Amino acid sequence: MSFISNLIIPIIVIFILIYGLYKKTPIYDEFINGASETFQMIIKLFPCLVAMILGINIFLKSGVLNLIYKLINPLFELIKIPVQVLPMMIMRPISGSSTLAILNNLFLDYGPDSLIGRIASVIQGSTETTLYVITLYFGSVGIKKIKYALYAGLFADLVGIIASVIIVKLFFYW
Repeated sequence: MSFISNLIIPIIVIFILIYGLYKKTPIYDEFINGASETFQMIIKLFPCLVAMILGINIFLKSGVLNLIYKLINPLFELIKIPVQVLPMMIMRPISGSSTLAILNNLFLDYGPDSLIGRIASVIQGSTETTLYVITLYFGSVGIKKIKYALYAGLFADLVGIIASVIIVKLFFYW
């Protein structure tokens, strides 16, 4: 299987080259034009990415996450949701890489087949990095009015998180 996996990208590239030759397209010139457009897009996106990274770091370093954790902890204990998945729930709309690190730590501490591991896995798969997506995609096309998209994305994340807890408990623990 790894042999096939290693061949997929080269096969796609060869197919594109053959198709370009068949259509008599100047392949190298088209590649250079595409690379030039990509460079311009990267320059356009860079300020949006810097702003997002700055905002995430301010959020993480300010201690707001610990304050939220302390405020929500009693509620989680009352409704019998493992409080260990709370950092995953809070960080998932913000950063995909940090939630992968959180998920990995939860797997190491509790195991992937534990209630915590299963809830965290389903949250990872059923929610989106809303702030990253809005920053990147809306910033790339110059959309400044993001309020309703942000509300819809965060609401969808909340529904995904709630559904994750209910579905995991329903299928594995009730």
